[in-house]
Amino acid sequence: MEMNSEKRSAADLEGVSGTEKFSIRELIFIVDAWILYLRRKWILIAIFTCIGGIAGFLYASTRKTTYTALTTFVLEANENSGGLMQYAGLASMVGFDIGGGGGGIFQGDNIIELYKSRKMLQSTLLSPVLPGSKELLIDRYLTMSRMRDNWADREDLKSLKFSPIENPRTAGDLQINRLRDSVLDNVVTKLRQQHLRINKVDKKLAIIEVEVTSADEVFSKSFNDRLVANVNDFYLRTKTKRSLENIAILQYKTDSVRSVMNGAIYSAATIADATPNINPTRQVQRVAPVQRYQFSMETNKAMLAELLKNLEMAKISVRKEAPLLQIVDEPIYPLPKKKFSAIKGIVFGAFVMAFLTIIWMSARRFYLNTLASGLRG
Repeated sequence: MEMNSEKRSAADLEGVSGTEKFSIRELIFIVDAWILYLRRKWILIAIFTCIGGIAGFLYASTRKTTYTALTTFVLEANENSGGLMQYAGLASMVGFDIGGGGGGIFQGDNIIELYKSRKMLQSTLLSPVLPGSKELLIDRYLTMSRMRDNWADREDLKSLKFSPIENPRTAGDLQINRLRDSVLDNVVTKLRQQHLRINKVDKKLAIIEVEVTSADEVFSKSFNDRLVANVNDFYLRTKTKRSLENIAILQYKTDSVRSVMNGAIYSAATIADATPNINPTRQVQRVAPVQRYQFSMETNKAMLAELLKNLEMAKISVRKEAPLLQIVDEPIYPLPKKKFSAIKGIVFGAFVMAFLTIIWMSARRFYLNTLASGLRG
C-alpha cells in the first residue's frame, strides 16, 4: 500500500508542470507522500534523536555552575555649568579661573565604556581578593580558568608574580614586565567577552547595572565590588579634578596674602614699640614706616576679603558640580547561581538533532526525485 501511494505521488509530481498551479488534492498527495516517507525512516530518525539527546546530556554535564554578582547604582551628573560660571567673573578679578563646570567628560553612556577600559579592569585585577589578603584577583582568575595548568612547560609563566616592578632597569626585569602585561591583557580581553556585562536598565533612566559572572562565587563578588569602587571613585575624582586644583591654588594664594598682611601688622607694631619717646622733629622715623606697613596691610586685607569670598564660592560650586552616585543594590552571599540542567540538555539536543535529520532526509529525497524526473524526462 505504501509502495502504491509513493508511486502515485511520484506520478502526480511528474504530471504537474512548472507553470500550473497545485490543487488542494495534489498538495495533499505531496504531504501524504512526505509523511509516509518519514514514517518509513522513523528508526533512522529515532537513532539520530537519541544521539542528539546523549550529546545534549554530555554538554550539560560539562557545563560548570556559574555565579552572578550584580550591582545597581544611580548616576545623576550635574551637567549644568552655571554653578561655576556665575562666579567666574568674580574670580577673574584676582586672575583665577575657577573652572567652567562639567565640560562634557564622561557624559551619558561614556561611564559604561569606562567600566570596560583596560586601565580600570587591570587595576581591579591587581587588587586583593579580600581586605588584607595577599591573594590577588588575577591569581584567583588564573586558578579558576585553569590557565596555569597550560603553563606546565613554561617556567617563566609558572613563577610569574603580578606585583608591579618599580623602575625596571635590567633586561630581565623588562622581560618580566612584558610577560606580565601580556597575561594581564589576555585576561582583560576574556573578562570583557565572557564575564562582564555593563548595561543601562532603561535609556531614559540613570540606573546602571554592573554584572560579573564566573564559575567562582568569591571571584564574582570580589571583582564586582572592587570594579564598582575603583571606577566610581575615578569618575568622581576626574569630574571635579579641575575645580579642585583651582581651589587649591585659591587656598594657597589666600594663605600667602594672609601671611603678608599679618607680617605688615606685626611690623607696624614693632616700629611703634622701637620708638616710644621719639623726638617730635624726627617723626619720619616712625610715621613713614608705620604708614607704609599700614598701606600694605589695608591692600592685603582687601585682597584677602575677595579671595576668601571667591574661595567659598568655588567650594560651593564644586559641591554642586559633583555628580550624585548612589549604589542601590549590591551583591550578597549566596550569589544567584545558574546551572545548565541535564534534562534541558537532553531535550534541546534531541529536538535539534531530530529537526536537522528531518530537514536533511527531506532535502535528500527532494534532490533524488528531481534527479529521477530529469532522467526520465
